[in-house]
Amino acid sequence: MDTQIVLPESQVAIHSPRLFCIGRNYAAHAAEMKSPMPEIPMVFLKPSTALIRNNGVVELPLQSDEVHHEVELVVVIGKKGKHINESQAADYVEGYAVGLDMTARDIQAKAKKKGHPWSVAKGFDTFAPLGDFVPKSAVNDPQNLGIKLLINGVTRQSGNTRDMHFSVHELIAYCSTIFTLLPGDLIYTGTPEGVGPVHDGDKLEASIEGMPSLSVTARR
Repeated sequence: MDTQIVLPESQVAIHSPRLFCIGRNYAAHAAEMKSPMPEIPMVFLKPSTALIRNNGVVELPLQSDEVHHEVELVVVIGKKGKHINESQAADYVEGYAVGLDMTARDIQAKAKKKGHPWSVAKGFDTFAPLGDFVPKSAVNDPQNLGIKLLINGVTRQSGNTRDMHFSVHELIAYCSTIFTLLPGDLIYTGTPEGVGPVHDGDKLEASIEGMPSLSVTARR
C-alpha cells in the first residue's frame, strides 16, 4: 500500500501514502449538511499520519468537542497515471477497502464560515481508519456495494455506492488531471447520509459487502 522513497546516500525509507478524499459525493449527505452538490468533484487531502488500521484507536483531539464519523469506500491505486481516461480508470485500480473519514465538525464549521481550508478539521492523527484491502478482481461492481457503520452495535450509516454522484472511475479520471497518481495512493470516495458524533469509548464497526470489516475504538 505504501509508496517508498529512499533518500540519496541513505538507507532510510520514507513511507508516505497520499490520501485524496472526496466531499459531498452522496446527495443525501450533502442535504443533511445543508450544502449544495458540487459540479465537479470536491477534493481535499489528509496526511499519511491520519492512517490507522483495523483494531486501532481514533484519538479524539482536545481541540474539538464534536468529532463525526463518515464511512467510505476506499480505492487504492496500483500504477502511475496522469490524465487517465475514464474508460481506462479501472486499469489503475489495485483494490478496495472500507475506511472512515473522521471530521472535527465544530472546527470545520468555523473554517467554512470564514472561507478557510478544512485541513485541520480533517487532518488530525488517526482521522483516516482503513480496513484490509481486497483485490479489484474480488469486486464485480464498485458502484453497487452496500456500505454500513455501526457504533456500539447500533446502525448509524447505511447506504449503497450506487448513490455516488461521481463514480469511482470518474473520480480517478478527475484526480489524475490535477495530480499524477502513484501506486499506493488512496482515494476516499465520500460518505452516505447519517453522519454524527463519536464519543470517548465508542466502538466503530465499518463494513462494505465482500470486504474485511474495520473496527476501531474512539478515545479522548
